[in-house]
Amino acid sequence: MATEASPPYRAAPPPDFHPEVSLSQSPTHDGLHFWQFMIAGSIAGTVEHMAMFPLDTLKTRMQALGAPCSIQPFGVCQTLGSILKLEGPSILYRGIAAMGLGAGPAHAVYFSVYELSKQVLSRGNPNNSMAHAASGVVATVTSDAVFTPMDMVKQRLQLKSSPYKGVADCMRRVVTEEGIGAFYASYRTTVIMNAPFTAVHFATYEAAKRELMDMSPDTVNNERLIVHATAGAGAGALAAAVTTPLDVVKTQLQCQGVCGCDKFSSSSIGNVIETIMKKDGYRGLMRDGFRGRSSMRRLLQSVGLLTKHQSPFSNG
Repeated sequence: MATEASPPYRAAPPPDFHPEVSLSQSPTHDGLHFWQFMIAGSIAGTVEHMAMFPLDTLKTRMQALGAPCSIQPFGVCQTLGSILKLEGPSILYRGIAAMGLGAGPAHAVYFSVYELSKQVLSRGNPNNSMAHAASGVVATVTSDAVFTPMDMVKQRLQLKSSPYKGVADCMRRVVTEEGIGAFYASYRTTVIMNAPFTAVHFATYEAAKRELMDMSPDTVNNERLIVHATAGAGAGALAAAVTTPLDVVKTQLQCQGVCGCDKFSSSSIGNVIETIMKKDGYRGLMRDGFRGRSSMRRLLQSVGLLTKHQSPFSNG
């Protein structure tokens, strides 16, 4: 007697099985994959610093102490006028190659580490300002380790009557005459300066962005550029107000012993501040006129954030 063939046995899938999810898919952060943040951040960092490089040169000149390498007038306009009259406009871009070599990799690390840390620390709460601030600090400490050597080279090339022929010559002479440690003489100051700067910036930026979007949720997509630019500019200006004195200290450490600038016995922040106060008082700690750095930071944050969100790798 023939019997019906039994259907082949098939094990039932586990209840949490989702065939549409692939292990090859990487988690997204604000709509972007991790590798996209690396590239978008690199583009953003390069564009923002290249666009604002002349202002950065003015800032360095105003912060450098020492007769030959400093500009006596403290104002931004006076400094710019002196440079254009005595050296020509092309000098405003001296050292831009060092900026390009450092800004791209550093900002790739910066933006990607920030987004990854924000996802981990926020624990599903997108409005966690403490997580945003802490993520900014982690990203800053990491990216500063990448950027500090090229930042030092860049500032030495920006000085008036700089003795270096270019990036390669500066790096070679620093290694030969001062040792590799000279590239990181200002790292501690940079971290101490940038950590609170970034904490204030990202906490303010995320809060401002959220408030601006809540004001008109129906037009968020149409106003995305305005939202990012406004939030970034306000956050950058506020953070600059907190950290300007430390930025002056950083410049002093990176340019020490060059073009007649002061040479310090140690990289102690207190030692540098004491020297500045003896020479110029409190005004010396605000040597970029503050308004110059504040304006530059507003523009930098706007340009950088807009570039990141409008790059070919961004969905926003």
